[in-house]
Amino acid sequence: MSEIEAKLLERFSNDFAQLLETEYEYNVIIKIREQIFKLHSLVLYQRSSFFRQELSTTTKKNNIIEITLTNISVDAFKILIKYIYTGKIPLENIEPSTIFDLLVPSNKFCLPELVEYIQSYLIDNKASWLRLKFTQVFSTSFQDNNFKALQTFCTDILAKHPNLIFDSDDFTSIHENALITLLKRDDLQIEESEIWNKVIQWGKVQTLDLPFDLKQWTDKNFLDLKNTLGKCTPLIRYFQMSGEDIVAKVKLIDKFLR
Repeated sequence: MSEIEAKLLERFSNDFAQLLETEYEYNVIIKIREQIFKLHSLVLYQRSSFFRQELSTTTKKNNIIEITLTNISVDAFKILIKYIYTGKIPLENIEPSTIFDLLVPSNKFCLPELVEYIQSYLIDNKASWLRLKFTQVFSTSFQDNNFKALQTFCTDILAKHPNLIFDSDDFTSIHENALITLLKRDDLQIEESEIWNKVIQWGKVQTLDLPFDLKQWTDKNFLDLKNTLGKCTPLIRYFQMSGEDIVAKVKLIDKFLR
């Protein structure tokens, strides 16, 4: 891009930033908690398929379309709506926690190029923060398949340091697809018997009405747990477990391998 072309695009972006600030001829009101944003349907319609759907299904009141958004902070929306209007998002001036909080709503608003950019920026520039908030990042990254860059970042770390998740207080709350992705790796530096223990621990929490004492379990209890872990236990490498471990866990393992 030539310098002249860059200046033209800059002017174009600034003009739309001014339109956002002045609220001139707005015809959409978006409510987030107590905050109101006065916006323009033409811009929203063209820039986001999420808003395109909202605009087509929401009833007008006095020629104004009112949309209420939940599960997004006011600060995050201010950043995203400015991006929608101007195509600019200067992440260099934003805290890493706020950048990360932009990921899910960016995906919700159907802004795939921004979702990709946010992930790349965090991995390239804020890797230390991602490691500091690892459990949160790992769990969020598996909420949607569009977060594959972060998924890969996390699972690569876990291959060498699996206890970051397995020993986490939040382990039993991770998404099933996150656990499955982890189990599929053949380079986890942890004993297979320990993986089995953790998988069973996770499954027990996800399965309702399991007695605490294994001796009190009925065939239905075993079946319920087996169904819960139907996608996980086939990934356990039983042949890598010692004979002693197999004997110690034979009652459960036998139920799952029938």
